[in-house]
Amino acid sequence: MKSLKELFRIGNGPSSSHTMGVAKAAEVFKSRTTDADAYEVVLFGSLASTGVGHCTDKVLLETLAPIPTNIVFDMETPTTYHPNTLDIIAYKNKQVIAKQRFYSVGGGAIEIEGEKTADASGKDIYTMRKFDDIKEYCGKNHKRLWEYVYEVEGDEIREYLGTVWEQMKNTLHAGLKGEGVLPGPLGVTREAAQIYNKTVENESAAVFENRMVCAYAFAVAEENAAGSVTVTAPTCGACGVLPAVLYYLQQTRGFSDEEIINALATAGLIGNIIKTNATISGAEGGCQAEIGSACSMAAAATSELYKQDLQQIEYAAEIAMEHHLGLTCDPICGLVQIPCIERNAVAALRAMDASRLAFFLSESRKISFDLVVETMYETGKDMHEHYKETSKGGLAKLYNVPDSSKRGKIR
Repeated sequence: MKSLKELFRIGNGPSSSHTMGVAKAAEVFKSRTTDADAYEVVLFGSLASTGVGHCTDKVLLETLAPIPTNIVFDMETPTTYHPNTLDIIAYKNKQVIAKQRFYSVGGGAIEIEGEKTADASGKDIYTMRKFDDIKEYCGKNHKRLWEYVYEVEGDEIREYLGTVWEQMKNTLHAGLKGEGVLPGPLGVTREAAQIYNKTVENESAAVFENRMVCAYAFAVAEENAAGSVTVTAPTCGACGVLPAVLYYLQQTRGFSDEEIINALATAGLIGNIIKTNATISGAEGGCQAEIGSACSMAAAATSELYKQDLQQIEYAAEIAMEHHLGLTCDPICGLVQIPCIERNAVAALRAMDASRLAFFLSESRKISFDLVVETMYETGKDMHEHYKETSKGGLAKLYNVPDSSKRGKIR
């Protein structure tokens, strides 16, 4: 497994695969073809189907500028290795001088066809890749999961996670102040501030918790949908889940930044296991791979903050993923807005519930975290491509997009 720096990436939304990943591919190719005077990018699979809604064409033009670039959306050619496939071709004097195929595999990571390095910027540093093995090692050596992360990666990862946490908070704070309508033809109104400032008479503690967590998740997800800077956790589409949970618990339970950073390390390890053994790409596994993974990460982080044991942390992460199995990715108009934003809030609440349930029932569980990760991957492979970030099925197919001249609340 790679460093958590490859999981928690800071960059612009709205999609880690469709913007951050393709931008990285373009940067790599551009650095290798400095004498090119023109580029052509051919997008396949999910990148072609939802590229406009995800601003894929926009980020490619910006990254490859000032060199003139032609973007081709190939809706017909099937993808064989990964649904997020793109070819970049370099020209000089109208002659092809270089061509390379890239795969945007989720969370902003890329693979380059024909090259041994799986990701252009990361090496495997974790020798263990299954939770069972890590749990056994930590149990024998009396280590918390975050201690294992620091043992493998060194103290510099602690500093990096501190930067990640600051960016998560900055994105959340910006989202709480955001107003107006999100980009795109749906005319979706920002709701985070309205939820946060809503006056509820005789508000119970439970209602307050639900309102705050939802407001925080909406804030981050709306900033992402607007193309602002966010953190992949593990993707842009699911970036609101983990910061919403951690920020709420810090604000209401007084956890220190150090404790939050340790919880981030635990969450990152969970996300890394999923990414390594299955997928975090909505185009490959459906939304279970994005929101399900984020929920697992947040559930494990919550259990870590409450100093639950390894069995309880595993159970929390397993519950969170198990009850997202089969979740489809069918974004309307290819935008990371409906149903994506609400899903971040629902998953944040579910993560906290999973941690609570694990506290009571960890001794009775039958399903391991590794097994549910394997199940998620198999489920994703069995899922029809219409429900894997192509906007060809589900809500994306059945919802009638309103006249773009009539903006306002959709829901």
